[in-house]
Amino acid sequence: MLQDILLIASSAGGAAGNAQALTEMGFSNLMHEMIADPVEFLVSWAVLIMLVVMSVGSWWFTIVNAIKNTVVAARADTVVRTFWETPNAQDAIRFMEEQPANEPFSKIALDCAQAAAHHQRHEGSRLVDALNRSEFIDRALRQAVTRESARLENGLTWLATVGATAPFVGLLGTVWGIYGALIRIGATGQASIDAVAGPVGEALIMTALGLFVAIPAVLAYNAFVRANRNTYAKFDTFAHDLHDFFATGSRVGEVPAKR
Repeated sequence: MLQDILLIASSAGGAAGNAQALTEMGFSNLMHEMIADPVEFLVSWAVLIMLVVMSVGSWWFTIVNAIKNTVVAARADTVVRTFWETPNAQDAIRFMEEQPANEPFSKIALDCAQAAAHHQRHEGSRLVDALNRSEFIDRALRQAVTRESARLENGLTWLATVGATAPFVGLLGTVWGIYGALIRIGATGQASIDAVAGPVGEALIMTALGLFVAIPAVLAYNAFVRANRNTYAKFDTFAHDLHDFFATGSRVGEVPAKR
């Protein structure tokens, strides 16, 4: 009977110890483990700080690009339609000059208009001999479209990099936590839950943090790439119409516009 009572008490104590050990798998214990061990401090804090920087940068570029793409998409049709519906070319150009500095369609139109005016002012010069009006305008349009496309891609490299590397940065913390658990087992000679709960909890937290940083970055990157692809198509359409207008005096399929 006494042995049965001692066995039951031992089992109860072991269950209580395991329950207590499981409480050491939280984020507060992670901070304690990182502060207590100097090597742990350097490696784990380096991983944690890197993940925080990645996350902050990703959310910054996500918010900035979301606002930028929303504004561009909302104003694109209005800007383009107003340009073509304005009877006088000078008034249309003046309208484009009044657009915000971050409005891409107006900047493409202005570069095209400036190229056409520059070529016209230098008729009879070597410039005109080297490049005809159509070629000169086409070159200006290509440069403008490339420049505005690059501006839309600002931050996408960061998002792609974070999405690809953040899981592995978290995995580094995971590997280090498992390594710490094995070291503790070797030092104590015990493989009980209370011996490995802390390092294993740290490993799981680092894995979760890596995924938490990477998944929003990947989703944002894919969303912006798709949105930019639609904007690039509008750039090309608008650029072709501008080329026809400033090179021939009218868009394809339309009566020559008043200039």
